[in-house]
Amino acid sequence: MTTDLDTLRGELLAAIDAATALDALEAVRVQALGKQGAITGLLKTLGKLTPEERQEQGPRIHSLREAVTEALATRKAAMEQAALDARLASETVDMTLPVDGVAPGSVHPVSQVMDELAEIFADLGFAVATGPEVEDDWHNFTALNIPETHPARAMHDTFYIAGEHERPMVLRTHTSPVQIRTMTSQKPPIRIIAPGRVYRSDSDATHTPMFHQIEGLVIDKGITLGHLKWTLETFLKAFFERDDIVLRLRPSYFPFTEPSAEVDVGFTWKDGKRVIGGSGDAPGGGWMEVLGSGMVHRRVIEACGLDPEEWQGFAFGTGVDRLAMLKYGMDDLRPFFDGDLRWLKHYGFSALDVPTLSGGVGA
Repeated sequence: MTTDLDTLRGELLAAIDAATALDALEAVRVQALGKQGAITGLLKTLGKLTPEERQEQGPRIHSLREAVTEALATRKAAMEQAALDARLASETVDMTLPVDGVAPGSVHPVSQVMDELAEIFADLGFAVATGPEVEDDWHNFTALNIPETHPARAMHDTFYIAGEHERPMVLRTHTSPVQIRTMTSQKPPIRIIAPGRVYRSDSDATHTPMFHQIEGLVIDKGITLGHLKWTLETFLKAFFERDDIVLRLRPSYFPFTEPSAEVDVGFTWKDGKRVIGGSGDAPGGGWMEVLGSGMVHRRVIEACGLDPEEWQGFAFGTGVDRLAMLKYGMDDLRPFFDGDLRWLKHYGFSALDVPTLSGGVGA
């Protein structure tokens, strides 16, 4: 019996080594371990042996089965790896060739509008500034003249970060902290935009807990409200690709600007949809708020170590997602972040849709 097992082991291992294809290897497995296989037959004989014979022969048969099983797995893995290597060697892609047809991917509307905004403000002399999304309480609130009792600090609006910190930490509620970091790290004159993600505890058709915002800041000598209005008017005309943009500035209140103004843009109705352009006082027209703005509060300038008697400035902010909705006809903010490929295919942009100041993506 021992000689027969050794002979069978040698024959099976030799057949495994000689197999040159997966189907040949499978045939060896069936021959050895199938229902009618040689090793399976030996295992079935164990029940007919005496206890002494079973104690002697059982471990030998099981050892044979384990050796053959391991050899089969090793050989199969080696053959599959060799096949994969051969396939990878034969399947090459020439990255210098032109794209074959239309690429399935698309640029998200938020990314597209971010690029458009950066392009527009770059032509107006603004640099892009960024900052951390996890901010400390001082940069997010205190330096912006937001008092301890202000509703914006409430837990229902702000996501606070748990743990022991030198200062309370939050997910930034606006990109205004980037303005503070810029004013405390570089000397005026300053002309920046600060695009990025911000977080507030809110969710409905026009609000999500995470959204995108862009803010602008100018710090220089002799800056007036007239400079702010001209900048916003030039920006909105370029963004909406219309020369008939009419703005209306309404007095408002923001802790970090004084005076403060909400900026409305005129629109008209066409086919049941609002179309930006024209005076909101015209027949069939109306006004829509698109921006918050104002002259930088002297306390904010002082908090950044600058002399408000020497330096003045203006700031403004708006939602990038909201601008995308207005320009491209979207009525619900939530699908922006659902990852629905059908929505992205419908509203996404080609990678070749390069934004320009003169005509936007429609040029």
